[in-house]
Amino acid sequence: MPSTVLVTGGAGYIGSHTAKELARAGYEVVVYDNLSRGHRWAVRWGPFEEGGLHDQDRLQSVLERHRIQAVLHFAAFAHVGESMQAPELYFHNNVGGTLSLLNAMRAAQVRRLVFSSTCAVYGIPAVVPIEEETPPAPLNPYGESKLMVERMLGWEGVCH
Repeated sequence: MPSTVLVTGGAGYIGSHTAKELARAGYEVVVYDNLSRGHRWAVRWGPFEEGGLHDQDRLQSVLERHRIQAVLHFAAFAHVGESMQAPELYFHNNVGGTLSLLNAMRAAQVRRLVFSSTCAVYGIPAVVPIEEETPPAPLNPYGESKLMVERMLGWEGVCH
């Protein structure tokens, strides 16, 4: 079981609660967040490293310095309405940022990743509850950006 994990987006709602539960379970948690949408006060469960996903050198340094064994990736823009107004922002941040993270992980030889996707990849599903076999059909750039990352992870060999 990995003992030191990095939580990207760990100053946000889901990331901070995940960091709390990981710490309670005995993991050493390092939070990586640029605080553009998260909150410094939410980081209470381990060391905080301030930085953006596009700073690949910093990411690699953090991964190596803390001897990270796994990454839980929550860092993303997640507002559907905003994604409709500025799709390029979502593709740049969610897809480009994840690619930078993957490159840093590869360079630091970190091979474990948990990616937080969204039900928005399914659009309006024909059947509820949504099952793994439900075909993706995103209706907005946010959902599309998350689906692009899912597909990218498959091509990168992260998902089997």
